[in-house]
Parts: sequence; structure tokens; C-alpha cells
Amino acid sequence: MPRSSTTANGAPARRKRDHAGLTRADLLARHPPGETPPEQVLELLLGQFNLAHTAREKTVSHKTRHERALFLRRFFRDLRVKAGFATMPDPRNLGNRHILAMVQVWRTERLAPATIQTYLSFLRGLAQWIGKPGLVRKPAHYGLSADEFQRHEVASRDKSWSGQGIDIEQVIVSVCRHDIHVGASLRLIWAFGLRRKEAVMFQPHSCVVRFEATGLPSDKREADHYIWIKRGAKGGRQRFVPINTARRDEALAHAQAVTQGRDAHMGRPERDLKQNLWHFSYVVRRFGICLDGLGATTHGLRHESLIDEWQDKTGVAPPVRGGPPLPPDVERAARTAVAHIAGHARQRASCAYLGQSAVMRRAACKAPLSQEPDDSVCA
Repeated sequence: MPRSSTTANGAPARRKRDHAGLTRADLLARHPPGETPPEQVLELLLGQFNLAHTAREKTVSHKTRHERALFLRRFFRDLRVKAGFATMPDPRNLGNRHILAMVQVWRTERLAPATIQTYLSFLRGLAQWIGKPGLVRKPAHYGLSADEFQRHEVASRDKSWSGQGIDIEQVIVSVCRHDIHVGASLRLIWAFGLRRKEAVMFQPHSCVVRFEATGLPSDKREADHYIWIKRGAKGGRQRFVPINTARRDEALAHAQAVTQGRDAHMGRPERDLKQNLWHFSYVVRRFGICLDGLGATTHGLRHESLIDEWQDKTGVAPPVRGGPPLPPDVERAARTAVAHIAGHARQRASCAYLGQSAVMRRAACKAPLSQEPDDSVCA
């Protein structure tokens, strides 16, 4: 006979099919506070809301869902283990005292500002789920100083490979001799400014499109053919990058020679995505492509590409390399182009790769301090 499952307090567990036809409010009403274990209530909330973005009409990535769920489960455990509460509260009873107590724990643990901002953002989402949208306040409300919660999104040093004195071509050739798939992916990152996941998932045959298929305005035309990036892109945001340089032509031709079949991707075909990402990281570490080795990461190769894009557009080095000031309209156009190539919707995301000009620094000083989390942090 099949076993009948029970909850932590011995009550028979409801099967998922019992939830059919119920609204979210009705579903939660069937689990009154104090009668249902807090962990079970949290899982119900995650099952109902974790797929959706908290501020926009769209779904979130698998990575965000996974990290948000892990954090919220750990948060309620830590209220008892680290913050000293006698019992774990029902998530619907979350209050300011719980958040304040955990912020003090994070301060003691010296968590990075970006981590604290992310945690508060996850808690804002939970607050919306339970009908308390104003519950989570700005970081300063919890006694955090600017240094403890402000993200640093402006590059203060050149993180590119050439900036660290690395012979890019030599390193990639060495990697190719060991693993042609990883080497070809590195060449794509250098040529097109891709992220690691985008490069591994890139389909070099099917992702090449004519300009007319991009939907871009005719005055934005830079090449006859573009690559289409969406698989593996942050937030699923698609973008088109022109194949308008010799390096991009060569990188694409190399990638097409490595793969077979129209739908083939840059990872090993016998491995799944998780295995290919792990293998990519393993190979680059083996060749010292890390801060403790060559002094740069694979993300630094993305920096290299975006700095090259700036220099192609302006003819000068970017601020992070000590480049001269530019007319505002020229700088604005170049930063917009770099942000687009990088896959970011906001022009200011370019600061993470290019640094900040004196004009932008003066504008930032005049602008009011923002303490809200920013989802445009570069990656």
C-alpha cells in the first residue's frame, strides 16, 4: 500500500491536485498561521510566486528562482539560529523586527554591499507576496552606512587581459590545443563581448541572421550580417551584434568549424549545460585564467571586447585607461553602443567596463543618492 504523507505536526498533507481551481488567497487560507509549519507555508509561497518578477510583467531566470528560494529558506532558519528568535515565524507574520535583526547579523558577518542589496530585494519580493509591499525599507532605515550598502558599479581599474599584459592570442591557442570547444568559446567572448554562459550556449550556424531580420532601424546598420544572442542571456534579453570586424569574422568561422549541425552549440554535445559550464570553468582554471593565476578572469576578456568597441567608436582610450574627455554627445553614443553590445538596457552599465568620465562624476555628485537596489549590475 502507498504511504500517506503527513506534515511536521502530524496532519495529513494535501496533494497538489487538491489545489486545482483555488486562488492564491484561498490556497493560503487553507493553511492558517500557527496550524501549518512555517517551512510549508514558505514552500507554498515559492510555488505560487517564485516564477514571477516582482516589479515587471515577466518571469525570472532559473538562476534567480534558485537563489531566491535558497535565500528565503536560509533567512527563516537563521532567524532562529543566528538572530536569536525562539521559533521560526510564519512567513506571513514577517515584521520589521525580523528584518532589522537579520540586517545586524549581516553587518556582523561583513557581507558585501551587493549581497545585502540582493537580500533586501528578495525580501521585498516576499513582502509583496504576503500583501505587505512597504514592509522592507531602504538600507539606511536599518542603520546601514553608505559604504555598507552602496554597490560599486564603476570600474576603478582596467580588468581587460591586455591591461594585465596577457598575450591573448597565445593563451587562446594554448587552450584550443587542449580543448577546441572551450578555446573557440573564449575567442567568441573576445570578439563579441559574450558572457560565459552565452558563449557556451551559442549556436554559430543558426544564430547568424541578415540585417533585415534583426528589426533594427536602417540608420543603425553596421553590417550585412549579425549574430543573435538570447540563449544564456541575462534576463533572457535578446540583442544583435554586428559581424563587422575581421576578429568577429574569424571567431565565427572558427566556431562554425568546431561545431557540426545547424543547431549545434559550443559545448560538448554529449554533455548537458551544467556539465559544459563546469567543464569550461575547469579548463580556464587549468590554464591559470583567474585572478590568482594570470591576474584576469574570462570576464576580463569581455572587458577587452567592450573596451575595443569604445575605442573603435571614439578613437581614444576609455576613462579606465586614462582616456581624454569627449564631447557629451560622442560619449553618450559610444556608451550606448557598448551597453548594447554587453546586453544591458541602461547606458550607465558601461561604467563597469569603461570607467567614468569627469563629466559623469560631476553629474553623479549633483544627483540625489539612490538607496534602492539596481538590477542593472553588470555580469
